[in-house]
This record gives sequence, structure tokens and C-alpha cells, in this order.
Amino acid sequence: MRKLTFAMNMSLDGYIAAPGDDLGWSVPSDELFQWWSDRVDATGLALYGRKLWETMSSHWPTADKQPGATPAAIEYAGRWRDTPKVVFSSTTSTVDWNTRLVTGDAVTEITRLKADDGGGPMDIGGATVAAAAMRAGLIDEYAIVTHPVLVGGGTPFFTALDNWVNLTLVETRTFPDGVILTRYETKR
Repeated sequence: MRKLTFAMNMSLDGYIAAPGDDLGWSVPSDELFQWWSDRVDATGLALYGRKLWETMSSHWPTADKQPGATPAAIEYAGRWRDTPKVVFSSTTSTVDWNTRLVTGDAVTEITRLKADDGGGPMDIGGATVAAAAMRAGLIDEYAIVTHPVLVGGGTPFFTALDNWVNLTLVETRTFPDGVILTRYETKR
């Protein structure tokens, strides 16, 4: 069975985006950017909700062609384009860049994808689709990159759950600027 990880930046007060979908608080250091790039490179399949897909696909497909693109951005852009992706959306009609669109039930499709032993680990991003996977008990690992900022509201990392989910801490790492990675595996 394939492993599914929910990996996102999060404010200290628990949000992945501030009001108005503002992500300006989560600008990564070079070291953290490299961690994200290596993570994309190791991902067999990336699962996106519509909003995160729109954010990522509006920048990364051509980021390596922009004037002043850094070697790290060039590397990330190539890795992002090369990673197979699935976008879950009932309103998006087309996707590109090694991506497949799913308009049906996300939980059913994620369950099917997890059962496929080939293709390597999967990452999921986007509040709505990750919340559905979380409620269905499909997430095997949480990789939380906590930034030392309080944004006061916005899009929460975690959703309301019907049952507790017990976790085991498997890694902590400190990045520049007081950013902390915590990785937890779901106890099964």
C-alpha cells in the first residue's frame, strides 16, 4: 500500500493560509526551500485540491524561464513539472504539466491510489481535499512545517474529526528563522 503524507506550511496558530489566501508569511529560507524541493523529487504522485493547484500551476511551470531564476528555483520547477499529479476539482476543466483531473469523489480515488503498490509515496496538499482524506483515515503521515507567525485566521491545517487520530513523532528539525518541521506517523 502506498504511503500518503499531508505536508504543508503552517502558522503557529494552525493555518495554511491567512485570510484572503495570503501565503506571504511562509516564504522559505534556502535550506527549507531545498527540503521542499527534495520532497517533491521523492514524491511518486502529488495530490492537489483546486486552490493549491491554481497557486502552484500559475508559477512553477515556467519559473525556471523567468529572468533571475535561481539554481534552486530552476531545480524545483523541473522537479515539479516531472512529478505526476492529480487535481481534485469539480470546477476546473483542464489541467496540464503531467497532471490528471479527477472530478468525482476524492476519497474513493485516493483509496484506489493508495491500494496501488507501484509509483512510490504520495503527498497531498490543499485544505479541502486533505480534510476529506483526514476524515476518512487515509493519511499515514503529517509533515508540518511550522512558521513562527500568528496569522489570526484563514484556512486551517486540521479539520474537525469524528474520532481521535493517535500519532507517533518520527522527526523534528529546525530550519533558519525559527521554522520547525515535525513529522508524525498515524498509529494504525
